[in-house]
Amino acid sequence: MKKYFGFLLLFLGFSIKIVAQGPIQSPTGKMPSAPTGIAYGKIVDTDGKALSGVTVTLMQSKMDPQTKKVKEVLVFVNTTKSNGDFRFESLSIFNKYTLKITAVGFEDFDNKFSFIDLPPNSGSGTGGQNAAMPSPSLAKGGMPNLKSADLDKDLGNIALVARIEELKSVVVTGTKKGLTMDIDKKVFNVEKNLVSVGGTAADLMKNVPSVNVDIDGNVTLRNATPQIYIDGRPTTLTLDQIPSDAIESVEIITNPSAKYDASGGNAGILNLVLKKNKKNGYNGNLNAGVDKRGGLNGGASFNLREDKFNVSVSTFGNQSKNVNTGNTEIRNLVSSPNLLVDQNSNSKNNGGFLFGKFGIDYFLSNRLTLSLGAIKVHGDMSPNDFLKTDSLYDGGAHVSYSERTTNNNRIFNANGLTGGFKYLFQKDGEELTGDFNLFSGVNETNTLYTTNIFDTNGGVQKGTILQNLVGNGTNKFQTIQTDYVNPIGEKGKIEAGLRVQIKNMSNSQGNYIYNNSTNSYDIVPSSSSNYKNTDNVYAAYATFSNTINNFGYKVGLRAESSNYKGELTDTKQTFTNNYPISLFPSVFLSQKLNDNEDVQFNFSRRVNRPFFMQVIPFIDSTDPLNWSRGNAGLKPEFINSLETSYSKKFKGNNSLLVSVYYKGSKDLITKYMDTITADGVKRPLSTYVNANSSRSIGAEFTAQNTFNAWWDSNTNLNIYNSKIDTDNITGTSQDAITSWFLKMNNNFKLPKNYKIQLSGTYQSKTNLPVNQGGGGMGGPQMSGSQSSSQGYVKSNYGVDLALQKSFLKNNAATLTLSVNDIFRTRSYSQYSESDFFIQNSYRINDAPMFKLNFSYKFGQMDASIMKRKNMKGESEGMQGAMQGAQ
Repeated sequence: MKKYFGFLLLFLGFSIKIVAQGPIQSPTGKMPSAPTGIAYGKIVDTDGKALSGVTVTLMQSKMDPQTKKVKEVLVFVNTTKSNGDFRFESLSIFNKYTLKITAVGFEDFDNKFSFIDLPPNSGSGTGGQNAAMPSPSLAKGGMPNLKSADLDKDLGNIALVARIEELKSVVVTGTKKGLTMDIDKKVFNVEKNLVSVGGTAADLMKNVPSVNVDIDGNVTLRNATPQIYIDGRPTTLTLDQIPSDAIESVEIITNPSAKYDASGGNAGILNLVLKKNKKNGYNGNLNAGVDKRGGLNGGASFNLREDKFNVSVSTFGNQSKNVNTGNTEIRNLVSSPNLLVDQNSNSKNNGGFLFGKFGIDYFLSNRLTLSLGAIKVHGDMSPNDFLKTDSLYDGGAHVSYSERTTNNNRIFNANGLTGGFKYLFQKDGEELTGDFNLFSGVNETNTLYTTNIFDTNGGVQKGTILQNLVGNGTNKFQTIQTDYVNPIGEKGKIEAGLRVQIKNMSNSQGNYIYNNSTNSYDIVPSSSSNYKNTDNVYAAYATFSNTINNFGYKVGLRAESSNYKGELTDTKQTFTNNYPISLFPSVFLSQKLNDNEDVQFNFSRRVNRPFFMQVIPFIDSTDPLNWSRGNAGLKPEFINSLETSYSKKFKGNNSLLVSVYYKGSKDLITKYMDTITADGVKRPLSTYVNANSSRSIGAEFTAQNTFNAWWDSNTNLNIYNSKIDTDNITGTSQDAITSWFLKMNNNFKLPKNYKIQLSGTYQSKTNLPVNQGGGGMGGPQMSGSQSSSQGYVKSNYGVDLALQKSFLKNNAATLTLSVNDIFRTRSYSQYSESDFFIQNSYRINDAPMFKLNFSYKFGQMDASIMKRKNMKGESEGMQGAMQGAQ
């Protein structure tokens, strides 16, 4: 905890120092007083008709203190009112300005002006509230005599000339690119995704290249589980607790740099960037929808940017009433003769979640922005499951037949609070940020299992077992981080930061069996548990990036140490692990071959540390068919990743990205099926082990194509070979598997504002994904995969379709009809095998699923309400508002 408070004091120290600095003062300690002016005018066409909504930009020449070269910098941006008027206030009268005007269908217009005649080399400041004082040549004789006319610049009526070649064709509204590349990530714009409208983030991921989503909404990236971030911060929310309509873009970071956490997720990071208001004025959105089962969804969002404040409020809700079915066949090799178990399940979901978000930015000055945000999530799920289990010995001797009805009630409440500051130094590009993130979740579970036992299927009932599982838990997540950026030379940059992460978790679960003789529920100590644990991580990093001609590089080093402590509160047993400081380097290289071709290479080292539920040696016997136990001897898993990419842009807005990658893990942490003897009976036991190693090598192709004005598509193909070395456990390893994954998304623009989106995925036979989740403590459930090193997933495919119609003024309203898994083919089938069992399982979700959604957008984008707004400070504040520790 001393380290934790040390980081906290450092963070607060930075904050107090920055806020205490206040405005920049002169050497005498007094703020100089300089007169400011106002510039205004009117934009018209050649016929004298006023033009509204025209962008008017004010630029100023400024000396760069690093390069000693004069460059133009942005001072203000404005748009004309309905009568064509524009106005700039608080301008230094000692600066020279350039007025730039741009409008669709008109020639660009540039004009230089100043308030007073300035002698050559008189210097200039930054303009606005931080305008520079007169240069010494002016000040030597004192402040010049100024008239009111010197402070009021009327630029008159400015007539824009029509651009003839643009008048010959229709005006095309620009849209964001679907894919943009950075040196260490790929960014996919998902605002226009149709098939996920009214759904969750899990639905959205089905149409993001490189990402695979299974029937349960579990996401894998290159066949491993990635970390989920929201606006650059780790989150404990699951994808089905985040609405798709709140997401603007998805950043895929397959090989995170030293700036990001080294621990967790051996497949990299999926960062969900939530929508924010980036326009002056106000805007909002209302939406509502329904699916074929009567599940409702809806939401509203509102944003306001005015003066020194940016405020956003949004709320979303989603109901789930879908149905899924499944079958599992198990051959238990432990018994002789083998025990054959056949299970058939039917599950009906009933519940939903509410998601609310509030954020505010306060632009304290042109240099300092303060931000505060809050997230609220409430979930209430009451699914009902029906499971039929038939058991017999190989050869025909029947053992038992049972039918189990499960009534669940799970309630989840989460609260999140984020805040921070961003300070811009006088040096262009130098900045300091500080962020904190507090998240807490509380869950309650009450599950009643009613198992009726028969002699045979359709036979006489022999008895009933009543089981009640009652539990609750808490999850607290806290991070504090500060980052510093300092440009070096013309294109170099140093980044450094400190980070503290504190996780606290507690869980209480009781397993009760109904006692017919006492007419009460008796607790079963062997399958009840109470525990708590704390997991702390301390980190520091530094990176340096630079560009030399067309060659760019970014090198970094991260240092992390961690410790965790767990306790079984009933028995007072404690388990601790302290990991010393480990170093994690990263290297990113980029070579621009020409304007249309780039080559990149990157390397990084990461770690997966075992968490509490993987090491606690407690046997969970809640489900007689699926006992589980942790392994106190687990070691951390270290991963080395390399990737080389080539990107090329073609004519007609077409592009291709090719990546070749390798990922190798030492001491891979994986689930493993073992056996245990209890009460003279030998049973299968699911646990965790360190395999010798694992490796995955593959090639990925991502293409974006614009075939014509009404049809564009993006295609992703991933071909990979993966293998897990378990010689240290079994003496032999499962053979390597070569697999491929294909995803294609087509968008069609039709007349009368209709749009169609057609998407499809195909996954060939592949290794089971490495499961880093915690097992056990969850009550009886249908048997699933037990080990990523002992089986494979069978091939599957699916097709989705959506139709959208836009209408009303400015297409403010849209109606979307979507169909997921049209042909009911996106099933999940897997095969698992060990020395103790052979298992085949099959499950399919509610398909095809139909959804109908309505959306209405409103707002007024009027920069006239943004008087005296410095757009540079505003844009920096926007970027810092919801961006935080990586």
